[in-house]
Amino acid sequence: MALKALNPAISWRSKPVLPVEELPALKLSLRRSACPPAPFAVGGHVAARIAAGDGGFGGPVASGEAVSTNAVRKNVDLATLGNLCVDIVLGVPRLPPASKGERQAYMEQLAASPPDKKFWEAGGNCNLAIAAARLGLSCFTLGHVGDEIYGNFLLDALQDENITFVGMSENADGGARSAGYETLLCWVLVDPFQKHGFCSHADFNEEPAFSWMSKLTEEAKMGIQQAKILFCNGYAFDELRPNIIASALDCAICAGTTVFFDPGPRGKTLLHGTPEEQKALELLMRQSDVLLLTSDEAESLTGIKNPIRAGEDLMNRGVRTKWVIIKMGSKGSMLINRSTVACAPAFKVNVVDTVGCGDSFTAAVAFGFLHGMPEVTTLALANAVGGATATGYGAGRNVAHLSTVLELLKQSNLNEDDKFWNKLIEESSLINETLLLSKASINGQNDRLIRIPFSNVVFELLTKFDTARERSTIRS
Repeated sequence: MALKALNPAISWRSKPVLPVEELPALKLSLRRSACPPAPFAVGGHVAARIAAGDGGFGGPVASGEAVSTNAVRKNVDLATLGNLCVDIVLGVPRLPPASKGERQAYMEQLAASPPDKKFWEAGGNCNLAIAAARLGLSCFTLGHVGDEIYGNFLLDALQDENITFVGMSENADGGARSAGYETLLCWVLVDPFQKHGFCSHADFNEEPAFSWMSKLTEEAKMGIQQAKILFCNGYAFDELRPNIIASALDCAICAGTTVFFDPGPRGKTLLHGTPEEQKALELLMRQSDVLLLTSDEAESLTGIKNPIRAGEDLMNRGVRTKWVIIKMGSKGSMLINRSTVACAPAFKVNVVDTVGCGDSFTAAVAFGFLHGMPEVTTLALANAVGGATATGYGAGRNVAHLSTVLELLKQSNLNEDDKFWNKLIEESSLINETLLLSKASINGQNDRLIRIPFSNVVFELLTKFDTARERSTIRS
């Protein structure tokens, strides 16, 4: 049977992003921590409602909507939860040993003398926030940083990117003014073959790094209520108690804030972690609107090797899930929803460093979600932003600028592999039609596969960003 070609004009709902200068004036503390006005009191508990068997929170909020079920004005595009750290990026002759004890000794040896500031970089969720800000989204970062040189460095880096820091430290007791209160450091070690190793003090503690934090602060709740999207990943469990993470999820749902969750490598360990960790992981997997995983992570959480089938399984388990996004490195990415599967090959790029690529990818997914972009267009942009970041060295302030992303889109150098995609589709027993981003209009013999011309997607994305830049120029 001939393959169907889809060639419509691609469009999305217009959701102009508020520029930073048009955000409401936020009263900042001396440490630049935002305290937005409280719109309403947060109530309800996710865990209790799941246990009661209703699992429900009304109908899911439509993608891109800017007003919650509680009529709260959403004036921030994206808020990240926890995972704020300073990366110390060092070249080493060999990566640290595998055993926990030897790794800890290795790290303590590195930390014995403070590294030169030229090796410091904003890390963790700062990567996502910076990448999102460079796409034009307004961002909050919720978390804790210490009142020392590393914390000040991190706050300066965020401020330079017009990102607002919202502190979560108001309930710290006097005993917290110790090493446990300091900014988290993550040692990013790069060997001569450009392979990476990561280690931090959080890797060697049974308790979360900020175990002194007992509850979600009112300041953090207010930040979540004002955000259109709350992003959380598995690394948040290294810092925050599971009850705080569950409270943030509850707050977001009550406020009509869309929840993005990326379990990351920690997903597998959380699946077999403490009862509290397992419960919080289950809540996030079922109650998040958008799940983002690598194909390996999807397999580890579902036991299903085929990424399409694994994504469908996660979708079926979810109560509120709208999108499940599977990242497959140099092959590309796919997005599974209730009715379709969208696939997009990656771009061919000269890879310099992969740190921060996943965070950059997620920033673009958030952009596409908020702007109501078609799924395959969202994936194309996400692959481009992630690929553009891979062409530079390091993450943080080194993630891709928009100009690099647009140039990559213009080059249109896709890593197309029909055999790979056809095999995945054949093994998945899909009933729904599958969309595949392609430079070819018609090819193959699968009547369920609809090719989306890449030229159409590029034209729409370039037009979108050109229009946004023109508006920004006129406004300034």
